[in-house]
Amino acid sequence: MVTTQEQVEANDLRLINKPKALDRNPVWVQAIITLVLTALALITLLPILNVLAMSLSEAHAIYEHPLMLVPYSVTLDAYKYIFSTSVLLKSFGVTVFATVVGTFFNLLVTITGAYALSKTKMPGSRMLLWFCIFPMLFGPGLIPTYILLKNLHLLNSVWVLVVSGLVVPFNLILMRNFFWSIPEELEEAMRIDGASEMGILWWMIIPLSKPAIATIGLFYAVGHWNDFFTGLFFITDNTKWPLQVLLRSIVIDMNALNMRGVSTTISQDASKIMLTPENIKAASIIFAVVPILLVYPFLQKYFVKGIMLGSVKG
Repeated sequence: MVTTQEQVEANDLRLINKPKALDRNPVWVQAIITLVLTALALITLLPILNVLAMSLSEAHAIYEHPLMLVPYSVTLDAYKYIFSTSVLLKSFGVTVFATVVGTFFNLLVTITGAYALSKTKMPGSRMLLWFCIFPMLFGPGLIPTYILLKNLHLLNSVWVLVVSGLVVPFNLILMRNFFWSIPEELEEAMRIDGASEMGILWWMIIPLSKPAIATIGLFYAVGHWNDFFTGLFFITDNTKWPLQVLLRSIVIDMNALNMRGVSTTISQDASKIMLTPENIKAASIIFAVVPILLVYPFLQKYFVKGIMLGSVKG
């Protein structure tokens, strides 16, 4: 049966006039979701705004407006003061070293280990995978970790911030799933061309895995930057403290910035430029948070792509 031109035009007209499918959520539901998400965003943002405003305000304004969200009597004296002390800059250098070098070694071990685990035909691959999953369920504990690092002569060394937690099993499995999703035909084509396993990894796997590597690298970098317990438990020399441990000492004891032999106390120095402990604490917190926040937007676009592409194969 041949469809006439009139029937075709009538079918097209019915399709045009057909009512559109309703949205999955009504308008009032979308409004509630928007309000809830906005409230959660404000809950996260308001403390940061409060600390930023305190760091930029004069002492009298902090006592008059303790819950300020915008600075009063704007001044940069708090930041001038913390940058004039070598203690904070030294701890900043330690944290930057641990973050950059630690992330490099984290990615090096994670990429090579994940590539090996992605070869399901390799003998013992399933057992090696279980060896990686087991630490996710049962951690070694603080005392065995301390004994291990002591035997490796890493205590009171900045390298303990790098070596401790060299591989996170979750990141290793995530990277392995991403490698596993890459078609095997691409690897076979490179083997036919004479490429070795290291050549395949370097010239094909790594370029195709940039989203996953960027995502895992940011996970490691944020972990190193915010690492607090490693420096607290394994470094007793305060000249080698990372930024987070020093920040804790500043919040608890304002004399922490002068713990390296400066003759005057912070309260005496700060009084000369009309500062209070709250100014110093707030400026130190902002100083510790801002660098990692500046890196995050450049890698955020890789998050969804880097994680979702490794979730399925084929």
